[in-house]
Amino acid sequence: MKLLLAVFIALSANLFAASDSDLEHAYAKEFAYLKAQKRMLKQRLNEVEAKQTANIAKAKKDLSELQNAVLKRNSQSEKLSDELYRARQSSQVMTDDTALLDSVMMQASSLLKPYGVKINTDTKEYQKALKNVFTKTDSLVRELSSIKTKDGKFYISDGSQVDGTIIQVGNIATYGVSPKISAALVPAGEGKLKVWNAPQAAATAKALLSGDRSSDLNIFIYENSSSEIDDAVEKTSMDIISSGGIIGWVIVVLGGLGLILAALRSVFLLTASTTSSNLAPSILPALIDNGSEKALELLKSRKGSTARVLKATIRNLDRDREHIEDIVSEAIMHESGRLDKFGSIILVIAAVSPLLGLLGTVTGMIATFDIITEFGTGDPKLLSGGISIALVTTELGLIVAIPMLMIGNLLSGWAEKIKDNMEHSALHLINEYNKIK
Repeated sequence: MKLLLAVFIALSANLFAASDSDLEHAYAKEFAYLKAQKRMLKQRLNEVEAKQTANIAKAKKDLSELQNAVLKRNSQSEKLSDELYRARQSSQVMTDDTALLDSVMMQASSLLKPYGVKINTDTKEYQKALKNVFTKTDSLVRELSSIKTKDGKFYISDGSQVDGTIIQVGNIATYGVSPKISAALVPAGEGKLKVWNAPQAAATAKALLSGDRSSDLNIFIYENSSSEIDDAVEKTSMDIISSGGIIGWVIVVLGGLGLILAALRSVFLLTASTTSSNLAPSILPALIDNGSEKALELLKSRKGSTARVLKATIRNLDRDREHIEDIVSEAIMHESGRLDKFGSIILVIAAVSPLLGLLGTVTGMIATFDIITEFGTGDPKLLSGGISIALVTTELGLIVAIPMLMIGNLLSGWAEKIKDNMEHSALHLINEYNKIK
């Protein structure tokens, strides 16, 4: 057994000795191979790093070039945007100018057409068209501002037609000189002329005919030579009221009614005031000397509110003081209805009149706007009716309301004063009677 073990150990030692030599050889070979691989990989790595460095440098260069190109393109884009904005502005200005030129041409054509001036508007040659407009307008202004003299006929105040010399100041004024009369002329319709009521214009007409260009001209300027100028007519009160329409007449009728009622109430108050001022002193001696029966006999022939209050007072003189004063107050309250007669109606008229004037104002304005809607504002005469109603009714309402309000308050104060006199007279009788009782 020991022998076998020794043999095995010896064989194992030989075997391991051979294996170590082979392993060292294999290790050396593998180390040399790995070392060669390392050098090759290191060389390859250096080549890759060099190539990458070159690529990065190239990429940076390309990026810089691209950034420059982008900045250049952005600058060009901004420049193009500015140019586009300016082009749009120029286009808008040209459009506005074109619209303005079209408006000027249309306005010039419409304004110059009544004078027989025809304007040709060529949209392709505005400069030429504008020059034509200004040339013809300047010529027309010179013509209209000149003073022309010609022979013609015109109507005088009595309706007859006379021959004479017509002096035309542009298209705004005309004078006529004839052996019969020299005066200012106005359109009479259908191209005819008539004398205007302006005596001071005769000297101006003669001066213009003789060539004297005085700095002061007595002139009547008219707007349109084809429309007749109505003669100035002085309006009467009836014409003014009629121009206010139905509401104007209603206000006038109310004003007249208020004046009548105020006059009647003044008569009532005057009568009551006359009787109240001297009645108590005339009755007091008879009451003191002869008693209440004699005083009542004297009062039978007297009429009026004060007499009735004193009768009621004397009949109850024998009662206690408080009862007598209540009777006097009741008698005065009973007479207040007669003293205040028509007072409330007068004040109502004073309050209603301006409201009716306001109603007329609203009615007139509605009529005016209806006419404007239908016919426009070209002819002021069409608007005069509604405006007259609007203004005249307001004026009439105030004319009626102001005096009615003053008269009504004055009469009310007068009535209160009479009531105070009645109360004073009654209390005076009571006090004097109690002294002798």
